[in-house]
Amino acid sequence: MTVAAKSPGPPPTSLTQRQEARRRRILDASVQLAGRGGFDAVQMREVAERSGVALGTLYRYFPSKIHLLVAIMQDQLDHLHTTLRKRPPAGTGPAERVAETLMRAFRALQREPQLADAMVRALTFADRSVSTEVDRVSQQTTAIILDAMAVAEPTAAQLSAVRVVEHTWHAALITWLSGRAPIAQVRADIETVCQLLELAESEPATADGATETGGRNRSA
Repeated sequence: MTVAAKSPGPPPTSLTQRQEARRRRILDASVQLAGRGGFDAVQMREVAERSGVALGTLYRYFPSKIHLLVAIMQDQLDHLHTTLRKRPPAGTGPAERVAETLMRAFRALQREPQLADAMVRALTFADRSVSTEVDRVSQQTTAIILDAMAVAEPTAAQLSAVRVVEHTWHAALITWLSGRAPIAQVRADIETVCQLLELAESEPATADGATETGGRNRSA
């Protein structure tokens, strides 16, 4: 079914208790479908039937399957963040702690490869209509990495390094899901790129806040 793009539904924080319960049923039904058959198994009509909501109601919450699967990624990241706060990584430096954090996330995805594939494909296929939701995923990932680094106020250099780590993490997921990279290669790539975080941490700053090697900050 093809549905015209609509404005995303209200963010979870603005939902009533009843609406949040309905949203949770929708997400749970979608996770079950994706876990069983991946991206193609998530059909909006079946999601509506399984979650006990009208199809029109489902589309008010999630304008498309892509919106729905990206929301599942947000939910998974929220759960991961909560878990990591209760049991933070034990590495001695930021690179080691972030690598441990990302590998813990990766092991969780390994347990549900069909679900992981559905979420990653949704992020890959997302267009501008899903930009708000995709931005939230990026912000959540950044927050998880900064927490692992134990950094509350990152510098521009650190944020740049975090973005490179995020890009590598996403690419590693894609290559693993496609069968082109074993887990050992994923770990090696993640551990290597995380070294950038320590380089960024040690980068000296000039008087105007720019790094010496990064040049001066300019306004757009």
